[in-house]
Amino acid sequence: MKRRHFLWYSALVFTGCTAATTTSKQSPSQPLPTKLRFAVTDVKGLEKLQAEYESLRVALAMALETEVEFFPVENYTTAAIGLKQGTVELALAGPSEYVVITSRTNAVPVVGITRPNYRSIIATSASSLIKTVVDLKGKTIAMSDIGSTSGHLGPTKLLIDAGIDPQTDIQVQMLGDEGSVEALKQGKVDAWGGSAVDYKDFLESTTNTFPVLIEGSPLPNDIFIASSSLDAAVIHVMRERMLVNQQQLVEAIAQHHTKYKGSQLTLAKDEDYDLVRDVYLAVGQGDFVQ
Repeated sequence: MKRRHFLWYSALVFTGCTAATTTSKQSPSQPLPTKLRFAVTDVKGLEKLQAEYESLRVALAMALETEVEFFPVENYTTAAIGLKQGTVELALAGPSEYVVITSRTNAVPVVGITRPNYRSIIATSASSLIKTVVDLKGKTIAMSDIGSTSGHLGPTKLLIDAGIDPQTDIQVQMLGDEGSVEALKQGKVDAWGGSAVDYKDFLESTTNTFPVLIEGSPLPNDIFIASSSLDAAVIHVMRERMLVNQQQLVEAIAQHHTKYKGSQLTLAKDEDYDLVRDVYLAVGQGDFVQ
């Protein structure tokens, strides 16, 4: 998913493995609802949804053997309300959004979608005396956007694992994708934390050297989630049909989103997202995940 911009100071208000080549005709026979409304939690407006996800919508309709209709949302908050109220049956969310949404709804994981090289790193400049993550105590680090899995939560987890308290031991500057990279390039910060993909693009645009202090493990997958208004048996059929037809679904979404090239659909486990929950707690934002 694209970078998430969370509304940190607003409250949510609610009312209440390998790709298979078989066709959907060989998938489970239980019928689904005649129409499923589908949202992408970080895409605002119908026009953008159609431009970027029409091929996926068509592939989903074929895989699930039912009509799939776009449901535009303003942000992850309205997507969560839709899932809770049953006006959205299926949504695609990033790891951070998934954790926040499921803390406030009974939305059900359907399948995850992997992203090649989806991990976070921390880098510094070649001239820096900083050689390990521990050396960052008392220093300044630039990151991307609050709530970004790879540009904020992932690097923060690397700091925590090194024994650095992100609230007291280091100064974190949230400067956006471009701003954070420029801050490191210009020597305005001691280190940069962000996604491995952004780091690779950054290196290709400069002749300078920026050594990696640490590279994290793969981050949790993006995820398709279903409204709890659907019967468990229906969600099971959706999951099976998506896994059976994963090659077509991945090819469809990768047409407009290169980050999904080479991706796979996987069984989604809620505990895989505990990394996100742990970091929210560590940065004093436990209300978002409890």
